[in-house]
Amino acid sequence: MQEGIKGYDLIGDVHGCGATLVTLLETLGYKLDNGVYRHPKRKVVFLGDLIDRGPRIRLAVTVAKRMVEAGAAYIVMGNHEYNAVAYSQPAPPESGQRWLREHTPRHNRIIADTLAQYRDYPDEWEEALSWFKTLPLCLEFDGFRVAHACWDQALVEALWARRPDASMDDDFLLETCDPRSEAYRIMDRLTRGPYVQLPAGVAIHSGDGFTRTSFRAHFWADGPRTWGDVVFQPDNLPGALEERALSTEERRQLSYYGSNERPLFVGHYWCEGIPALPVGNVACLDYSAVKYGRLVAYRWSGEATLSADNFVWIPVAKEELNGRRSVGNDTD
Repeated sequence: MQEGIKGYDLIGDVHGCGATLVTLLETLGYKLDNGVYRHPKRKVVFLGDLIDRGPRIRLAVTVAKRMVEAGAAYIVMGNHEYNAVAYSQPAPPESGQRWLREHTPRHNRIIADTLAQYRDYPDEWEEALSWFKTLPLCLEFDGFRVAHACWDQALVEALWARRPDASMDDDFLLETCDPRSEAYRIMDRLTRGPYVQLPAGVAIHSGDGFTRTSFRAHFWADGPRTWGDVVFQPDNLPGALEERALSTEERRQLSYYGSNERPLFVGHYWCEGIPALPVGNVACLDYSAVKYGRLVAYRWSGEATLSADNFVWIPVAKEELNGRRSVGNDTD
């Protein structure tokens, strides 16, 4: 613990539910002080994905950014912050592309709400993008770890060797666009987590309108044997695929976080229902806030074994989401 700090409040994916974020902070005992939410004895750790989909994206970014810059909070990069940076960054001429993240219909849809809400505030959007580029991909405290989607020790160590502050520079950002590169593997695993490709011709058609050819997998199963042992998403696998055996190559590509490791907090996986712990040292705090779900925090006060009693959440009311243009989850 930092001197005078009694604990940390870890907050999952906000996705533009800015009013609910303010309510959650106030519920946790944070008070507005000169434009910054502060607590006398605690600090916040945001798990990324502040932006996209919700109706008050600018508010969510402003609240979090002010807290981080004032030392009242920390934050890690989510895949949506990374997507926004790459979407807005021109590609080098030799690449044959215009943008690092091409402006395809799918990518346009994902970021549409964010761009719409910043349309009349271009300077504010440029400031937000500049801030996103500085965000670390992971954080390690004395008693716990934080990543948006997954902690893979080998990749984290490779990141630290290149970037001791765990953030990107321009060269690292450019390299993340090459699927063959180390930077791509680091960014992909820490912000998107493990996933398994579906068989050719098989897809998951989600209620949000996206079609996916892979499924999200977790990384704490000891000796998983089947796809059902690792699937971690609300969408069911088609047919009898949960019983399909993991191949040697699929097992090799999965990360593993052992039960003897310090507590880890992630977001990303759009869980549903009442917040619960999948294992004693891992907490997922993304409970689909922007789908009328819950904006969830975990109040950590030094415990080595996590407890579901320490979850705090605010249901996202329909009034919060009135006027949003689109809602969806993506695997990008």
